[in-house]
Amino acid sequence: MTSLATDGSTAYQGASAEAIQSHYDIGNEFYELWLDPTRTYSCALWDGPDDTLTDAQARKHDYLVEQTRADRAKRVLDVGSGWGALLRRLVERHGVAEVVGLTLSQAQLDHVRGWADDRYELRLENWIDHRPTAAYDAIISIGAFEHFADMGMDRAERIAAYREFFRRCREWLPPGGRLAVQTMVKGNNTRMSKQTVRDLLFMIDRIFPESELPWSSELVEASERAFDIVSIRNDADHYARTCLEWRRRLLADRDRAEAMVGGQAVDDYDRYLSAAASGFQNRHLGLARVIFERA
Repeated sequence: MTSLATDGSTAYQGASAEAIQSHYDIGNEFYELWLDPTRTYSCALWDGPDDTLTDAQARKHDYLVEQTRADRAKRVLDVGSGWGALLRRLVERHGVAEVVGLTLSQAQLDHVRGWADDRYELRLENWIDHRPTAAYDAIISIGAFEHFADMGMDRAERIAAYREFFRRCREWLPPGGRLAVQTMVKGNNTRMSKQTVRDLLFMIDRIFPESELPWSSELVEASERAFDIVSIRNDADHYARTCLEWRRRLLADRDRAEAMVGGQAVDDYDRYLSAAASGFQNRHLGLARVIFERA
């Protein structure tokens, strides 16, 4: 899909709503079965062998809030807001006056609307179509960047798509405002077995259609002249542990999961979570948490 860029040219819009919904709208109850109680569907930030998934997910949110200086902010944007865990953390733990969440999943939007009050502005909207009514103090995007390019796009096309995202975010922030992006990235270990290649292609085809992972260098290049990079960390081991914990929880309640979505879907998620964990462990995949600051 394409849309107009800020300079009037054609910009890639990212994965379609249909592609996003094919994954995230499989059923809220299904995800509730194996995610933590907040339904946070992204890499946690672990601390020690006895850490719980719930604590590790809250720690991740707090880290990104602190790094973007969003605590006690007036207005914060969440690009790819999912089931609203970060939005809720911003309001209830960090005292943010108003939060805006963008998602392309109707099921996620309906869930958040079930508990949100007037401090939450919720939109079924692509970031490229977003027209904010006021500036933001901070922007956080967790697990959405993977959907901003598609398989088959070359490096120049991917960077152009990513650059448009950074341009928009820069317009929406004041000088000194910060943007946090958490995204899976391609790993530097390119020596893969045939099974690894098959598993990664399966994830692209069956689990995350119309999506592509960036190289870390593409985030850096695409953000040039829009943001300075404050920090970047690769937490591949954290995502391997997160995927293994999700898989453990899914298989522990397999009968209920199959009753909700069917045996084939559970088999697909079992394979995907196992393959993803292996990909992070073997550094075929990475997990970047990047903090940007507008000059």
